[in-house]
Amino acid sequence: MVTTPLATQKRLSTQTEAIAKNITAIRSLDWDRDRFDIEFGLQNGTTYNSYLIQADRVALVDSSHEKFRRLYLDLLQGLIDPKEIDYLIVSHTEPDHSGLVKDILQLNPQITVVATKVALQFLDNFVHQPFERIQVKSGDRLDLGQGHNLEFVSAPNLHWPDTMLTYDPATEILFTCDVFGMHYCSDAVFDTDLDKIAPDYQFYYDCLMGPNARSVLAAMKRMDNLGTISTVANGHGPLLRYNVAELLHRYRHWSESQSKAEKTVVVFYVADYGYGDRLSQAIAKGITKTGVGVDMVDLSTADPQEIQELVGHASGVVLGMPPLQASGDLSTNFGAVLAAMQPKQVFGLYESYGGDDEPIDPLRTKFLDLGLREAFTVIKVKDTPRESTYQLCDESGTDLGQNLIQAAKIKQLKSLDSDLEKAIGRISGGLYIITAQKGEVKGAMLASWVSQASFSPPGFTVAVAKDRAIESLMQVGDRFVLNILEEGNYQSLMKHFLKRFPPGADRFAGVKTQTAANGSPILTDALAYLECEVASRMECSDHWIVYSQVTNGRVAKAEGLTAVHHRKVGNYY
Repeated sequence: MVTTPLATQKRLSTQTEAIAKNITAIRSLDWDRDRFDIEFGLQNGTTYNSYLIQADRVALVDSSHEKFRRLYLDLLQGLIDPKEIDYLIVSHTEPDHSGLVKDILQLNPQITVVATKVALQFLDNFVHQPFERIQVKSGDRLDLGQGHNLEFVSAPNLHWPDTMLTYDPATEILFTCDVFGMHYCSDAVFDTDLDKIAPDYQFYYDCLMGPNARSVLAAMKRMDNLGTISTVANGHGPLLRYNVAELLHRYRHWSESQSKAEKTVVVFYVADYGYGDRLSQAIAKGITKTGVGVDMVDLSTADPQEIQELVGHASGVVLGMPPLQASGDLSTNFGAVLAAMQPKQVFGLYESYGGDDEPIDPLRTKFLDLGLREAFTVIKVKDTPRESTYQLCDESGTDLGQNLIQAAKIKQLKSLDSDLEKAIGRISGGLYIITAQKGEVKGAMLASWVSQASFSPPGFTVAVAKDRAIESLMQVGDRFVLNILEEGNYQSLMKHFLKRFPPGADRFAGVKTQTAANGSPILTDALAYLECEVASRMECSDHWIVYSQVTNGRVAKAEGLTAVHHRKVGNYY
């Protein structure tokens, strides 16, 4: 293994490792990156992985982020003369994996780019120069010699429309780019510590792959036709070798659960226009929190017949505004969406912030005139999206999902056995308000399912419903404050935080707060507070059980008693 740091930048390094005969992993380690893609927070940085296959012919699978330009290209040229590389396999064109394609073409203008039809279209718009190319689809092969007869697997919408996987039967390695990855940076090349990486693996799935669950299952069905997969050479985090079967099983299980949702929403975006892909992903993530399924569709690549079928079976549609001067195919697909919409469906609209978005207000009026219900206030993006913009999208998606399942949820509550629900309701709890801040995003939640869980270190558990907005601020490593309410002096705070806040609203408007050492708000009128850090999470049907360790705390009123919450029934809050 060879690791090379870049001293002039903040914690960037590269690493090479021979992972099989003729195959070298080239990993770009971004130790301090704390936000990614749809702007979800990272606790452990990330990596950008590419791979060099040196057989009778030479192939480079993906490149790296442009921030690694000098480090990566110096390292690559130390391994091989770029002019000796025959093929550049582009798994997909998102900039963190294709950011150096243009540089590689400059070093070797004769290299042949291997990619899907959609990826080649995106690259034409990106590199602005002619290049040799091979367009591939599922089942196509590329023979590098010495048994490395690569087979390609189409995997659209994971999580871009141009994604493909590459299988090498000689080494039983599957190159997957974003699929089966995780944002986790360490010197460990492989998944040697499953417990350590598991939270980041699932969080990555929930944010990026969960909204594309049906596409995940479709891709995994194609994978079943390949040979044995001994190693998953992904694009982010450690490669999968020691826990391949378990981690692939988790993807399948999570995706099957998502795809069985009774209600679905189609989220339309344009991958290569503005911030449409990131904004749509944030909305989709919010929707899936509620148990509603999502189909994500790129308007620029979809088939009109497919659009009509998806919209016809959906309970709702979210549409990102395409460019005003749309191409023919895009205009046709945009029209197909409008034509397929039906009364009683819900809809949501957002701007892509590409500088030339189609006007959004006339379209909203048209949807309302069709008898459609608006699920959330139109999201108008006038500047480069910020953390708060993505949080607004997430919360708007959650509102849409809750809107769709509200009637079914009420029916389910009424069906529960009366004696059982009353018995469960006799389990009492205290009254607390959880407050958190990450970057510019703040959140708060009234909680009663809180219990001390350890003495040393001091820690407790709290149950957080999956569709709560604050859930995204309570990942492993996140910090928050547990505000303990006082008996006889909690009504105003309880009333305030029980309100239904519209997406993007300030939860703390009109509430007296101070700032804790960990950066989260402290409620001035609380009886006591504890500063906490999330240590682990356990999935529990409709809630997350979050175990947190206490780092600091203070009692405001020594004689005060904790407010206690008694319920009449135990099947809802």
